[in-house]
Amino acid sequence: MKYRKIGNSGLEVSAVTLGCMSYGDADRGNHGWTLPEEESRSFIKNSLELGITTFDTANIYSIGSSEEILGRALKDFAKREEVVVATKVHGTMRPGPNGGGLSRGHIMEQIDASLRRLGTDYVDLYQIHRFDPAVPIEETLEALHDVVKSGKARYIGASSMWAWQFAKLQYTAKLNGWTQFISMQSQYNLLTREDERELHPFCVDQGVGLLPWSPLARGKLARPWDVGSERVKSDPLAQVLYQQFESEDRKIADQVGAIAEERGASRSQVALAWLLHRPGVSSPIIGATKPNHLEDAVRGVDLELSDDEMRRLEENYVPHAVEGF
Repeated sequence: MKYRKIGNSGLEVSAVTLGCMSYGDADRGNHGWTLPEEESRSFIKNSLELGITTFDTANIYSIGSSEEILGRALKDFAKREEVVVATKVHGTMRPGPNGGGLSRGHIMEQIDASLRRLGTDYVDLYQIHRFDPAVPIEETLEALHDVVKSGKARYIGASSMWAWQFAKLQYTAKLNGWTQFISMQSQYNLLTREDERELHPFCVDQGVGLLPWSPLARGKLARPWDVGSERVKSDPLAQVLYQQFESEDRKIADQVGAIAEERGASRSQVALAWLLHRPGVSSPIIGATKPNHLEDAVRGVDLELSDDEMRRLEENYVPHAVEGF
């Protein structure tokens, strides 16, 4: 495993991050396809054995169950100071006032709730899951700054928003002397590259590291185009993503398959290797529900692609409407 800094920060992470949305109580929240705890623990343990030290979850994943499972597994299998734990805040966790969003009340309530579920005194990276237009950004930013200064989070990050929104957040934090964001999670893969236009160049210019989510396009880059998955059948988001330009996207997926065959690698390895060659990318967030998912991710870190292979993977891309937030 290789390790990288997130942007210009001092936070070092494994070159791939294990995303924990797949681990949780299927009866909590709307992720009926999640793995139960015993199965989930084996993936977390195997990740650590393979050198993956960075784990990403969110309070909203299975309504806190993902955090609980991750926390118990890391307590049993790792030393806290040797892993990087990231979680998120924004989603609605309960009915009533301040039950969701980025108000000071919700942030302060949810950082404590996440820490209890994770069984830790701090998270390494506390991320806003989305932009909240209903709350003044000064309120959100000062609350996040207070979370960091209290020692409950080491760094803050953001996820999936327009470039102008992130720029407004970052510059407002800087002007007020508040903690600035070190990372941006955005939907980024060979089929979705719209953030290369504005958001990613801004992040690279400002030293903000990219943590791509859905690096394999919900599995479409990991298998032949016409082969589906059980998750797609039960995941509402998976049923709406990657539906815009099937014929053009199929060409890209076919190139992934062709290069994988030529290199004696898996499609997943090729798709991840492409991401790791892109400017500003610190650590793609992978999902793993089968043992080979972890092994493919680790091998993808070491796969070097030629300029010609990069060109072949990129040449069939067409503009897409932004989706996922």
